Amino acid sequence: MSVWMVRARAPPFIIPITTLRIGNGNGDVKGWRLPLLSNKNWQFQLQLELQQRNEEKKKRQNVTISYTNSSSGGDSASAALELEVNEIRESCKMWKWKGQYSINYLVSSTPNSHPDSPPLLLVHGFGASIPHWRRNIGTLAKSYTVYAIDLLGFGASDKPAGYSYTMEAWAQLILDFLDEVVQKPTVLIGNSVGSLACVIAASESSQTLVRGLVLLNCAGGMNNKAIVDDWRIKLLLPLLWFIDFLLKQRPIASAIFELVKQRETLRNILLSIYANKESVDETLVEIIREPANEEGALDAFVSIVTGPPGPNPVQLMPSISVPVLVLWGDEDPFTPLDGPVGKYFSSLPSKPSNVKLIVFTCW
Repeated sequence: MSVWMVRARAPPFIIPITTLRIGNGNGDVKGWRLPLLSNKNWQFQLQLELQQRNEEKKKRQNVTISYTNSSSGGDSASAALELEVNEIRESCKMWKWKGQYSINYLVSSTPNSHPDSPPLLLVHGFGASIPHWRRNIGTLAKSYTVYAIDLLGFGASDKPAGYSYTMEAWAQLILDFLDEVVQKPTVLIGNSVGSLACVIAASESSQTLVRGLVLLNCAGGMNNKAIVDDWRIKLLLPLLWFIDFLLKQRPIASAIFELVKQRETLRNILLSIYANKESVDETLVEIIREPANEEGALDAFVSIVTGPPGPNPVQLMPSISVPVLVLWGDEDPFTPLDGPVGKYFSSLPSKPSNVKLIVFTCW
């Protein structure tokens, strides 16, 4: 495994392969261009490029992910295309999972999408949904067929009353979606608990379904009770148990949830999570708030927060042989780099050549 600590200026070097770009929302601030999966040999390589942009456009520091093909596109092809939330919602479709649960998904491609490239499936994190990828879908679709999914209990997907949510159930949903809808070996791109669901899916599948993984700040479990060997969680564990007890009392749970989903509360929570405070706008708040007002959202919230944390990625990674690219923001307060999961990915020995870790700082 290779570990890259991206923290300072460095001279650019170019490798003309399909690449993954990390930059700002409008493509005009410093960013790193990271190759993901070459169409020819499917081996991870690395291209690090720091670009100099004009000072006026450095104000927006929204980290986005986009794909470019540096052998055919030039800088004009690398600009991120942000989709409107309404445009995303109008393009979504429904798929019946297990014949009873409606799962919301999006598929996007362009005439320039490479037919021999693998499709991509975007899997959101806790509290998020397909529109969370609004700055990524348009650019990714320039070169790939892009799928995005609302996990059961989130976004516009069903939120069945009394359902017991687990990481394993979400992983199975992903595998069934690949099998029934995508029907091709797919690269899974997950954020937070979405990353963990992708890891579980890959550990239970073969390359007939999962072609590769991209993990953005992979969670250690469905909730924080999974990270019991983190001193911060140890200190908070009695409080977490008490919160679990309160949430299992329906009137109390309802009151807490009503407070949490208020605009100002959500905004404050997001401000505590996002290193770049300018990313926390009304659009982001509404993306998270709107599904929380749907029937079944309270049950999903309680089940996810109080339920079993599920498998730990540390235990699953050794069984995964497909290419894995791990991206880690060093200011993430929920899955910090110095936490158990972050330390694990940082300290992996050099044996698993299929894994690369990139640690980046947004500025």
